[in-house]
This record gives sequence, C-alpha cells and structure tokens, in this order.
Amino acid sequence: MTSFQFYKKYNIIIRVQIQLYKLFYFNIEYLFIICYTVINITMERYGLIILGIDPGYAIVGWGAIEYKNNHFGVLGYGTVTTEAHTSFTTRLEQIYDGIFHLIDEYTPDAMAIEKLFFNTNQKTAIDVAQARGVTVLAAQKHSVPIFEYTPLQVKQSVVGYGRAEKKQVQEMTKIILNLSRVPKPDDTADALAMAICHAHVNGSSLASMLNNRG
Repeated sequence: MTSFQFYKKYNIIIRVQIQLYKLFYFNIEYLFIICYTVINITMERYGLIILGIDPGYAIVGWGAIEYKNNHFGVLGYGTVTTEAHTSFTTRLEQIYDGIFHLIDEYTPDAMAIEKLFFNTNQKTAIDVAQARGVTVLAAQKHSVPIFEYTPLQVKQSVVGYGRAEKKQVQEMTKIILNLSRVPKPDDTADALAMAICHAHVNGSSLASMLNNRG
C-alpha cells in the first residue's frame, strides 16, 4: 500500500467516524428534547408536586407545593421537630419517620433540599449532615428524585438577586404563593422558598437548553 493509498483510506475512516459521532450526538440531543417536552406537557396538565426541605436536627422545615401552568399552589407546610434532651440517634429516627410520613401523604415528584456547606462550628455541621442524610434516605426509599440548591441559587430564583436579605426572600415567598402572611418559623419559609426555586429551575431548563442551541 502506497503512502497515498494509506492516507486516503485513513481519511475515509476518520470522516465516517465524524459522521457517526454527529449522528449519535444529535439523535441523543433530540431524544432528550422530546423526552423533556413530554415531561413538561405532563407537568402542565397534571402539575408538579415539590417537597422543599430546610434541613436541621432540632427543626426540619418542610413545604409542599404544586406547580401547574406557571401557577403555584400550597399543599401544606410545617416542621418536623425533635426534643433537645433525646438521644441523637432517636432524633434521627424521628426525622426519618416524619419525612417518610410527609412523602407518603403528599407523594411529591421531587424533593428540593439545601446543599450542605460547612461553617465554623464543625460539630453542628456534622449533626446537620446526619439529619440531612436520613431526610434524603426517606426520599430515596420512595424513589423521589432529589435536587440540591445553595442559598445563593434560592435567593436568585425567588428574589432575582443573589445577595438578597432573608426577609426579602420570605416576603417574596409569601407573595409568590399568595399567602396572607410569612410562614413561621423561618425554617418553614426557607423550605417553601427551596421548593419555589426548584419549580423555577425545572421550568426554565428546557428553554435554556434551546436558547443555547441558538
């Protein structure tokens, strides 16, 4: 085989590989768009139920909302609490049982929970991490998809400004959900804001992807 024949053969192989790659890549992308569109149509018709969680071990804030046709409906909100003088393992069990019961009651399509970050108090961070772990486990046991968001993402989504004050987030949460007053305690309002964040992010994902395609 001459060097020219080798080059020609090798060049054909490369071109075929490129075409196969393009075919595979674009088919997968279009398949994703079709699947996502079907999901969004289903959401518009039947609504998306989201369980927002503000993790903790003394107080776990929760808020269940329905997002349908770009409108929010509040299904319920409150807290799962544990007593300070109870053994920590018992408190973890109580949190797990409480969240497990909420998932049974509201059958959410998704759980939105604050992404864990470590502060200066390492013991508190570890305790919260363990409580957060049993919360996530309860969702996993129900095969509920779990989505994590940072406080910055929540502020940006709810208020439109990543450095918004806590009171601003709570006030916007009240307005968006058409509530008569800001939910108390703060853990509950934070959980509802988390759920709103997921609804906004989930609803804008397809539009963002299509815009990026140009």
